[in-house]
Amino acid sequence: MATAGYLLYQHGGLEQFDTLLTHPSDTVRGWAAYLLASLPELSLGEQLERIRPLADDKHFSVREWAWIAIRPPVAANLDEAVELLTPWTTEESPNLRRFASEITRPRGVWCAHIKELKENPKRGLPLLNPLSSDSHRYVQDSVANWLNDAGKSNPGWVLKVCRGWQRKSRSKATARICKRACRNITTM
Repeated sequence: MATAGYLLYQHGGLEQFDTLLTHPSDTVRGWAAYLLASLPELSLGEQLERIRPLADDKHFSVREWAWIAIRPPVAANLDEAVELLTPWTTEESPNLRRFASEITRPRGVWCAHIKELKENPKRGLPLLNPLSSDSHRYVQDSVANWLNDAGKSNPGWVLKVCRGWQRKSRSKATARICKRACRNITTM
């Protein structure tokens, strides 16, 4: 996917993005995400704005490729990324809310870890707190997995966060998130 995106960058660049974005093939739409990742002239804000349709794509694979493709600049500009992604946590679409969580997972699947969030997961709270009672299971699973990732380095922090959320909310959503978040921590 990354090679395809880079080749598209070399042979037309951003001009091809809109065509790829609406292509009927999910694989080709995935290439669009990697094309964005290959464009050095785009700021992180521009990349995030352009990735939105792919982050909200009807196909699961395209949504995954969207966050995987632009995760490196998110990790490299973590404070800016958290600031830019925080409004996504209140979007109507659960796909966009999940994207904000999934792209910043400390130990994300199929991608490099974000060392700063493994060491100091508190930096992700502006994204996680608004999602602590999200009604959509797709989002709940991402938030729980984010915390589970953090719990591998900072189990005490995850327990503290979950206890705080459960004091503020008695919702089934919060209970489910916290149970899944602490699944590898021995005491809750």
